[in-house]
Amino acid sequence: MFNTRVIVSLFEFTLAVAMSGVIIALTYKVFVRANPDFNMEDEIKKGNTAVGTLMAAILLSASMILQKGMGAVVSMFRLYISSPGESQFGLGKLALLCLGHLGISMLLAVITISVTLRLFGRLDRNLHAGKELQKGNLAVGILLSGVVLIAALYVGEGVSSISKAMVPQPSIGRIEIMK
Repeated sequence: MFNTRVIVSLFEFTLAVAMSGVIIALTYKVFVRANPDFNMEDEIKKGNTAVGTLMAAILLSASMILQKGMGAVVSMFRLYISSPGESQFGLGKLALLCLGHLGISMLLAVITISVTLRLFGRLDRNLHAGKELQKGNLAVGILLSGVVLIAALYVGEGVSSISKAMVPQPSIGRIEIMK
């Protein structure tokens, strides 16, 4: 039992370390390229604090959402390790399931953040957030950062619920009912 806990803990730690690097790089690239208003990377290089603040909030939000999805992956691995005889799939299929869960979580994070920013932009048309960000308006950067973080707080629980619902459960066995 102790060995199982150590193995699962090491898996969770390794997964968290790997995800932190991948998520930061992937999220950064996706949102730099997805911005239709201006080149975020150029603005960050110029020292635009408003854009840097928003990008930091986007990275934090995506990480918060993905962390919720990671719980299901750890649960699947724990089930696989703790009851290998009951497992319906091999290590290869487990790895694919884990990647699928993380991929779905990443997709939900990107969709959530993108939709939230676009929806906020449509709701407040007088603000012209993209132009204000490009000008370096820090107040707009902080406001949009708050919007993204709030959306991540709410959506994170939904991602957690979806991920947990998709975790394969071991069968308990057959119960025969007497007549």
